[in-house]
Parts: sequence; C-alpha cells; structure tokens
Amino acid sequence: MMIGLAAMIAAPMAGQAPTEAPKSTPKSTSAKTKSAIPRTPDGHPDFQGVWTNATITPMVRPTAYASKPTLTDAEAKEFEKAAAEELQSNDGASDSPGLRAAGSGGTGGYNVLFIDRGSELARVDGVKRTSLIIDPPDGKVPPLSKEANQRIGAMMRNFLTYNSVKDRPLSERCLVGFSSTSGPPMMPVLYNNNYQIVQTPDAVMILVEMDHDVRVIRMNSTHVAPAMRKWLGDSIGHWEGDTLVVDTTNFTDQTMFNAASKDLHVIERFQRVDASTILYKVTIDDPSTFAKQWTMEFPFVATAGPVYEYACHEGNYAMTDIMGGARKADAEAGKK
Repeated sequence: MMIGLAAMIAAPMAGQAPTEAPKSTPKSTSAKTKSAIPRTPDGHPDFQGVWTNATITPMVRPTAYASKPTLTDAEAKEFEKAAAEELQSNDGASDSPGLRAAGSGGTGGYNVLFIDRGSELARVDGVKRTSLIIDPPDGKVPPLSKEANQRIGAMMRNFLTYNSVKDRPLSERCLVGFSSTSGPPMMPVLYNNNYQIVQTPDAVMILVEMDHDVRVIRMNSTHVAPAMRKWLGDSIGHWEGDTLVVDTTNFTDQTMFNAASKDLHVIERFQRVDASTILYKVTIDDPSTFAKQWTMEFPFVATAGPVYEYACHEGNYAMTDIMGGARKADAEAGKK
C-alpha cells in the first residue's frame, strides 16, 4: 500500500458477570443473532452483494503503537485526523514522504481526488486496531528466510529489466491489481477497494473492482494438479458451520505476495457477523519464506456500489514510454 494504513479488528470487550442467572438462555440469544444474518436457500450465510475493505489501518503495526494493538475511539480519531492531514499534504506536490514511499518522489503522484483508501481505522467487536496483522501479537511479519531475501534481491533486479513487456510486473502490465488487492489475501489499497460476490452451492465468484480480476472459488472440490499454476492461485472452499473457509495453492512465481514463493498456501475465513459486515481472517503459510505462519483480520463492509469498470490501459502511455525510454537508453549506451 502507498500512504499510510489499512484495516483491523479487536478482542471483544469483557463484561461483568451477572449476579443472577439470565432469564433467557444463551441458545435463544444465539438463535436471534443467527436469524439476523441473511441466508441462501440452502441455509448458508449469504455473502452476495458489494463490499469494501477500504481502511487506513496499516498491515504492519507502526512503531509508535508497538504496545497498543487497539486504540480508544479518542485515540483513533487523532490517528485518523493525522492520516487525513498527511494525505492532503501530498495533494499537488511533486515530492513528499508519501510519494517517495509510493515510488513517485520527484515526479508527483495522484491528486487526492483519485485516492479512496478510506478515512477510518477498521472497527471489529467495537474496537479499532492498529494493524491488520493479529498474529504474531506484535503485529509484524515474521522474519524472512535467507531464500526469501535472495528472492527479493532477484525481484528487485528484475524490476530494472526492460528488454520486454513480459519482464515487467503483472500489475504494471494491468494483468492483476497491485499490492494483492485481488488476492489472496485480498488487501485494501489506495483506491478501487470494492468487491462483488455472487454465490451458488457449487461456486463463489468474487469480482474485484481493480483490474476487473475475477476469483472463482470451487466448493467442496480438490486442487488442480501442481503443474497448473495461476496468478490468483487455485481456490477451493468448504463450510465450517457458518464460516466459509477457502484454501488456495498453485500460485505462480510472478505473484509473490510480500516476497512469498510459488508454494504459498493461503487460508481465508469469511464470517458474516451481521447484515452489513463480513469478518475476513486470512493465514499466510509459506515455510520457505516466513519463519512461521501469520494471520491478518479485518472487515469487509457492505456498500451500495456499484463496481466500476477499471480501464487500466485506456489512455495509459506508461508501458510505451517505459519501453521507449529503455530503447533510447540502450542506444545512447551503445554510442559510448
């Protein structure tokens, strides 16, 4: 993600024990909550509709909040105000810390008008969090392996290769959205954070607004052969009670979420907690990259939509200019 932050969650608030037994049983309370969740004809929670995961909570917990996984509403308001001011300070600027973080230092970036990352920290169970990562408890990505660091070095060298359009990153070629917005994991980014879900007993389709990527989750199936690799991986789903569990493998070596390898294994859990919220919990499993598994959790919130057309290449001269500039640099180097 570019400037700043993304979604969150928090542990339920502890309440006082009642002095006498409640007159209504937990079973009746549970039944009431269960009936409030929309359901499909086959009885499963209905995830259909348009959702957004836009939030300014960062994936990794900021150092300033190292010992604070959650914030009070007053603290969150101050955080959100500072984030809004930081964003506005980039508007019309040719250089700033935010633009440098996005790789646009010295050349400028988008006007604030085009940025739609949300304005609040995400709230779960009534509390706001300071990081998307909930495990490890420090809110940080586990240490990378030596192999992963070598992979990152090779990736950075590849970013400096301009011999062919095919050498450029998938997002730069408008094939998938940047920063894993398509997923899995499906991460909040700078803009176009909308998703449309269509659900049947045999499949769940997720249309991603950015780059109009489409994920098809095959229910109660098995993974395709290991030799079949996909940019978004191969996703199969099943129900564990009211939770949709999605298991994804078979990635390519071009996706590389957070330096992960092609053997990345992602486990997603979708839980509809009320009529307007899906709690999204995702575990990253890649022993050749990370010292241990790690988990993020944040909400998808119902939105009116619509999901807009994402015309990534329309009026986009970036790729032509990038390759043309590289050819000019080659020619000038040849004259020396």
